[in-house]
Amino acid sequence: MRKVLFILGQLTDDDVEWLAKTGHRRKVPSGGVLIEEGKALESLYFLLDGHMNVSVRGVGTVANLSSGEIMGEISLIDSRPPSATVIADGDCVVLDIARDDLNVRLNADPAFAARFYKAVATFLSDRLRGTVRRMGFGAGSAQLSDDEELEGELDILVLDNIHLAGARFDRLLKSLNGE
Repeated sequence: MRKVLFILGQLTDDDVEWLAKTGHRRKVPSGGVLIEEGKALESLYFLLDGHMNVSVRGVGTVANLSSGEIMGEISLIDSRPPSATVIADGDCVVLDIARDDLNVRLNADPAFAARFYKAVATFLSDRLRGTVRRMGFGAGSAQLSDDEELEGELDILVLDNIHLAGARFDRLLKSLNGE
C-alpha cells in the first residue's frame, strides 16, 4: 500500500478523479498474465487488490507486488516492451489505464504531466533503492523494511501529502466499486 502514496501524494484530487473515470477495473484471475516480457504494452496498471509476481526470463521471480503498486510505468516512460512478466498470485483487481488516453492527457495538460512524471520518478527511485538494498549493495548503510523510512528519505511533498494520498486511494477504490 505504501507504494501508491508515491503516486497519489504527488497528484491532485482532480488527477485521481480523472484516473478513476478514464481507467477501468479489470479482474485478473489467479495465474493470469497481466504483462508479458518483450510484448508491447498498451496500458498502465494500478494493483487495487491482490498480489502479483514479477519474473524475468532466465532469472525467475524478482519481486512480489501488493495493493497500491503501479505496473507498466517503465514502458510508458521509454516506450520499449516490458523487461519482465507480471502474473497474478491469486485473483487480482487492477485499474487499467489505456496508454493512449494517458498520453493525450499528458500532452494536453503540462501541469498534470509534471505531477505525474515527478510521481513516477519518485516511485522508481524508491524501487531502485530497494533493489540495490536487496542485492546487498550499500553495506553499512541503514537497512529498512518496505514499511519503514528514514526521516527525510522521502520527498517532502510526499511526506506532506501522505494523508491525502491514503484518502485518495480509498476514494479511487470506492469510485471504481460504484460507491
